[in-house]
Amino acid sequence: MVLEPVTVDNNTPLPTIHVISDSVGLTAQAVARAATSQFGVTDPCIEVLPKVHTFGDIKEFFEEHAAYHRQVLGTDRMLVFYTLVDEALRIQLKAYVEEHDNIVAVDLLSAAIDAIADMSGLSPSTKPGGLHVADENYFRRIAALEFTIAHDDGRNPQDLTQADIVLIGVSRTSKTPLSIYLAQQGYKVANIPLDLHTDPPRELEDVESTRLFGLMTTAEVLINIRQRRLGNASAVAASYADPEEVHRDLEESRALMRKLGCIVVRTDNRAVEETAQEILRYFERSHPPSAEALM
Repeated sequence: MVLEPVTVDNNTPLPTIHVISDSVGLTAQAVARAATSQFGVTDPCIEVLPKVHTFGDIKEFFEEHAAYHRQVLGTDRMLVFYTLVDEALRIQLKAYVEEHDNIVAVDLLSAAIDAIADMSGLSPSTKPGGLHVADENYFRRIAALEFTIAHDDGRNPQDLTQADIVLIGVSRTSKTPLSIYLAQQGYKVANIPLDLHTDPPRELEDVESTRLFGLMTTAEVLINIRQRRLGNASAVAASYADPEEVHRDLEESRALMRKLGCIVVRTDNRAVEETAQEILRYFERSHPPSAEALM
């Protein structure tokens, strides 16, 4: 199934990003999301062709999607991000793109590989999916993701002391996206929502303050996000985005963060990656990685 493109605030359609990879395509998808976030879109329309073995697969993918674009969107232009380790496939794809003006293709991998090879004198592996080899680090990231999913949105608070990082904050301060991003780096993360009508779990008091991070934003940003989130339901749950309620919500959360002694991090108008790096800078000062973790 071909997905519909996403539009930005002025209703201009953001191009669908077509990812082609001889692995699973996660690298290209991460770059695509990082790039589209600069246009205010963090969940772009991405079509993925993974595990490519022959150029025939790529050509069929191009033809199918170009036909859809012509029929539904009125244009056959396509944006492609590709990560192909197989040199023969790269050469064939480049030649095809040069013959088709409707395709804009970005090679995300070969320039980096060539630069490392030139500087080191080493020869790169030609095996796809090297980033996802099932080594100890891979299993650590999987375990972190499983823990994080099981402890999203306040679930299983009895395990809070087992988390590497605990995030707290009011609704719509990016707790879940940050948790998942940090988990993908191998950190076990729990996040706790704060609101005016629910007491936070008492287990928060047992978490080391160096592992506890309070997410904070401005009332103006939060009101805007919540109003957009509610959409047509704003009349039903008006207090959720009511300015007075939002200010109270933030004041109560600040008071709790001060009481717990947690590190406060701003999330307003920042990408998830930027906020995550600030959290990790604080965290790693108090919890430097062991020698084993660096191996």
